[in-house]
Amino acid sequence: MKKVATRFAPSPTGPLHIGGVRTALFNWLYSKNQKGDFYLRVEDTDKERSKEEYKEQIIKSLKWIGINYDGEEYIQSKKIEDHIKVANELLKNGHAYKCYCSSDEIEEQKKRARQKKIPYIYDRKWRNKKETEAPKGIKPVIRFKSKIDGTSILKDLVQGDVEIDNNTIEDFIILRNDGTPTYNLSASVDDHQMNMTHIIRGDDHKINTFKQIQIYQAMNWELPSFAHIPLIHTIEGKKLSKRDKASTLDDYSKIGIMPDALRNYLLRLGWSFKDKEIFNLNESIKYFNLDGIGKSPSKLDMSRILSMNEHYIKNIDESDLFDQLVEYCKLYKNEIKSDKKNKIKKSLTFLKNKAKTLEDIFNNGKYIVADEIDFNKEDIKLIDDKAKKVISDFTTKFNTVDKLSKETLEPIINELIKSNDTNFKGVGQPLRIALTGSKFGPGIYDIIISLGKEEVNKRLANKILA
Repeated sequence: MKKVATRFAPSPTGPLHIGGVRTALFNWLYSKNQKGDFYLRVEDTDKERSKEEYKEQIIKSLKWIGINYDGEEYIQSKKIEDHIKVANELLKNGHAYKCYCSSDEIEEQKKRARQKKIPYIYDRKWRNKKETEAPKGIKPVIRFKSKIDGTSILKDLVQGDVEIDNNTIEDFIILRNDGTPTYNLSASVDDHQMNMTHIIRGDDHKINTFKQIQIYQAMNWELPSFAHIPLIHTIEGKKLSKRDKASTLDDYSKIGIMPDALRNYLLRLGWSFKDKEIFNLNESIKYFNLDGIGKSPSKLDMSRILSMNEHYIKNIDESDLFDQLVEYCKLYKNEIKSDKKNKIKKSLTFLKNKAKTLEDIFNNGKYIVADEIDFNKEDIKLIDDKAKKVISDFTTKFNTVDKLSKETLEPIINELIKSNDTNFKGVGQPLRIALTGSKFGPGIYDIIISLGKEEVNKRLANKILA
């Protein structure tokens, strides 16, 4: 039995789309489950739109989410001569022909199809004509001689048997009149040369699969197995596109979604195993199969992504969470200074409380990393004379404490409540504003302990509070 080989074949014409990431994930997991290989093929033959920056973004995105491909990237543009060679072989063995229709003729055919409200199919005008009838001065395209009679059945590993009338597949172009190969020819030749055993891709490729199967058959190549996975839709039920908000991995990384959480979410988007929701990397590989892929489109649900991320924040090892937070701040916020890192690390247990993203943790801990307090303009108005007295009284009593803990701070807070004839909020709120700049934030004991004695005294001595 041949060793399983799959591939992910994006075009570097834009940032990698979330739907593409899931396709890559399913291919990678299937290969790893089957002890096979997974390859990255960069389909960069669209010279106008292909950019090196997009290729780098694709590679970076796959690496970020934990998908590692085998070997070097396979660059399609370096294989064009092989594609052209196959086109000429198909021409030679009667499975392709030169078509001399001008662009005006083709446009006229398309116009007639639009008027009749039927899909355009090339009328096969040059299919059986002799070369001697060729007009001078027109560079021909090469078209594949598609089957006209009968039906074809695709034994799809996800969709089941899919049948199509052969006459609905036109004699598609395999070489343009400038001599460059088209997608269906290039993809077929590459998949054959790369020894692909399984082609797993979006179900918008089904018609391409029928065309590619015919190329395989015409060349007497061994056919791979095909699996077409349903597309991802927006929450409104529309097909997700690159123009949609939160459609690339960078969109998720920026708000502090962690790679393991997003990978777990994408795995469960259209695939299931019993009633299990949370899969670590090894479990993902162990349990993944094509049988668990559903036949209906899945909806991308941001609230579910946030919920999954919150689960990971709560449950992963805190030193791992800290490392990811530091890296996140380095990329998207201000880098955490070395003297503040230890304070953040010690405070993670409460900073991560109710946080759905790394950005939430950063916002919860902003008061620790800040060198200067940035007071909320509305909240500072709450520091009236009564609040100032609370802050002053607290400062006096606070300096009598040697070791900071809830046990040593609680009696001070309770005494202030009593002596100032107020409640917990009447003491906690002015102190929170004084120490963090906002009336919102972690519990007052956590704030004081996390800042340490020296920093608390420094902040309470702020002239704005006097």
